[in-house]
Amino acid sequence: MAKLEFFFDCSSPWTYLAFSRVEAICERARAEIIWRPVLVGGVFNAVNKELYEMRANPNPVKAKYNNKDLQDWARLCGIRLVWPKVFPVRAVDCMRGAFVALDAGCLPAYAKLVFESYWSEGKDISQHEILGEICAEIGLDEKKFFTGLLSEDVKARLRANTEALIERGGFGSPTMFINGDDMYFGNDRLPLVEKALGL
Repeated sequence: MAKLEFFFDCSSPWTYLAFSRVEAICERARAEIIWRPVLVGGVFNAVNKELYEMRANPNPVKAKYNNKDLQDWARLCGIRLVWPKVFPVRAVDCMRGAFVALDAGCLPAYAKLVFESYWSEGKDISQHEILGEICAEIGLDEKKFFTGLLSEDVKARLRANTEALIERGGFGSPTMFINGDDMYFGNDRLPLVEKALGL
């Protein structure tokens, strides 16, 4: 069985687009999906600092097209995408929470609601109130969730995933690896992922 590692941060719209399709791809290919939550800001700080300069001084022509491109992809994926007022967002708690959800066996449902809350509804996913609403919706124990965010184990696992992505040549989210070392970056590489999985 092929294995696909999905390194992701819910603060990325392109990752939301890829997330909305990657499970179905793996199901069709009978591939195992391994969820790898990361802090993409940590990746940028290590290997992609020029992104901050681009954000601070965007090319207006490219920015206008970028917005169209996002909406085109959103229509293709069948999702609603709005630009949140709080961007970039402090994603550390929601991404730590991904490990709590992973351990509880509900990470895909949790990540889907985090993505929707931020990218479809424009909610501030750094706020514990919003994360609590997500826990309630998927039946994840809120007390265990918020206790888990502070655990050294969860903090270490998020750091380890982020460092592993950097060490393996990654520079953003989403990054996917097939069977260990075959890397694909970005939502628009999913057709290549499908081909590599034999679809």
